[in-house]
Amino acid sequence: MPFFRVRLALIILPIIEAVLFILVRPVSKSLHRRINKIVAELLWLELIVLVDWWANLKVLKFFFKLLFMNFPGKEHALVISNHNCDLDWLVGWILAQRSGCLGSALAVMKKEAKVLPIIGWSMWFSDYVFLERSWGKDERTLQSGFERLVDFPMPFWLALFVEGTRFTQAKLLAAQEFAASRGIPVPRNVLIPRTKGFVSAVTHLRSFVPAIYDATVAVANSQPAPTFLRIFRGQSSVIKVLLERHSMQELPETADGIAQWCKDAFVTKDAVLEKYFSKDIFSDKKLQDIGRPKKSLFVMIFWSSLLAYATVRLFQWLSLFLASWEVIAFSIAFLFLVTIIMQILIQSSDSDRSTPATNFILSEGTRQRLLPR
Repeated sequence: MPFFRVRLALIILPIIEAVLFILVRPVSKSLHRRINKIVAELLWLELIVLVDWWANLKVLKFFFKLLFMNFPGKEHALVISNHNCDLDWLVGWILAQRSGCLGSALAVMKKEAKVLPIIGWSMWFSDYVFLERSWGKDERTLQSGFERLVDFPMPFWLALFVEGTRFTQAKLLAAQEFAASRGIPVPRNVLIPRTKGFVSAVTHLRSFVPAIYDATVAVANSQPAPTFLRIFRGQSSVIKVLLERHSMQELPETADGIAQWCKDAFVTKDAVLEKYFSKDIFSDKKLQDIGRPKKSLFVMIFWSSLLAYATVRLFQWLSLFLASWEVIAFSIAFLFLVTIIMQILIQSSDSDRSTPATNFILSEGTRQRLLPR
């Protein structure tokens, strides 16, 4: 059963990562990163294979520039995207896996993610950057996090959700009210980007990261958004992604110029999404269905079989020292623990539990004027 295999991997692989961090990292950071890439990829593949072969999530990728096909997985890149559903970060993992850099896919995350059982711990071992959402503290955290990547020994993708939180209608209303009060373009399908982190990223990364991958993500019309609960139930969704590669050297040199570039990028995203939701036209660019690679399925079958064998041997070993009822009690406790962990993961992906919107009070007239039609 896929859930049992996923649960086993979620328990065992982070333990391996912890051992590697303690024993290998002090000796060689580069060697640790190379080994940890393999272990992290095995862990993330558990979720991706579940998405690909159990829930049959379809990701359709559109290229804005044909030359983009020459680059994914072969260069360092800063990835920016709208944050419009609970699992768009998992869509990023899928794209990274297809490009060959899943184990070195990184992100800037809120610090609460670090304490998530299993996945959060693995992110910490993998050099993710965690923020407290206080610029006085985060400015230095970002700088040190970016500086740690200078000697990263393999191509990485660093994801930055510059909206700062997941999209909801309540947050959209707050963003629209703010935009209307400032005389800036009023968004209809995205939130207003918070540009300080993006400016810091470009400033510190541009000397060794050659590209920005700009992703616009949309759940297909008439399709429900993917959630962990839907995935575990085997329910499919269709996601469309428009990708554009920008050379880092195209961006302005000044902080104000970089911030404006980011704002303009989100105005463009908003227009793309508005056209899609109103006219069902997402892009006239080249479409690529990224498919479901069988190699990852075979890797997971082998890995899952190995885990199952190790588990059987563990219980056989325990039976030498414990009574039968104690082994049964241990098994029940173990399954209960991993079930709780899976429930935490499901709840942590719920957009209703993400950062709340600023508490704006809108008049009914303003509300009717700003809500998307």
